[in-house]
Amino acid sequence: MTDTQALISASELVKRNGVTFPNESDEYRRARDALLCEEIELRRHIERVAEQRRALPPGGEVRGDYRFQGEDGPCDVAGLFGNKQTLVVYSYMFGPQRERPCPMCTSLLSAWDGVARDIEQQVALAVVARAPIERLVAFKQERGWRHLKLYTDLNDHFSRDYHGVAPDGSDIPALNVFTRRDGTIRHFWGGEMGSATSDPGQDPRGAPDLMPIWTVFDATPEGRARGWYPKLDYPG
Repeated sequence: MTDTQALISASELVKRNGVTFPNESDEYRRARDALLCEEIELRRHIERVAEQRRALPPGGEVRGDYRFQGEDGPCDVAGLFGNKQTLVVYSYMFGPQRERPCPMCTSLLSAWDGVARDIEQQVALAVVARAPIERLVAFKQERGWRHLKLYTDLNDHFSRDYHGVAPDGSDIPALNVFTRRDGTIRHFWGGEMGSATSDPGQDPRGAPDLMPIWTVFDATPEGRARGWYPKLDYPG
């Protein structure tokens, strides 16, 4: 764990930075240094939150009748782990009632497909949806995804217990992490930042944001462009 008492103040780190860009004004540099101080504090807060998450006590034991169908056949929760001791599961908004999956989820998973092999060097990664596996595989091929492992929730039990389905039966996105220690599978952490915890004028989202696209937009003057969302296809 980081020894926060040993950290050098953010303002001192800013003084040591020494970076400038061509033709910038003194006004710009003062504002940029103030922002850099906040960025350093944000980085430190992200690490503090990650440390607190890692220090959670053991979560609930996984006991439900959870059955899945993957591209290589049926499996249970233990089968999603493969040879790993930690499992990350994303609940994909692609239920049987949908002709096409959620564009936001698809944007996220398109980015994750590029790093799935890197992620799986450390932990198992599974994408669970309620659409039949044939539809999931067909869409995976359409998008050109190569590395994501997709599974159908065969009886909806997992999706309902781990908040991938709303009370009215509609899909909602969910991210859950599970551990397998000494043969016991437990829930470790799940995202809980939805509409009930959102701030005024903002879409519900977790922190840090799981979608790289928003991190890129946050670095631009346009920002997240309120009202704009990813689409499955774009004209032209």
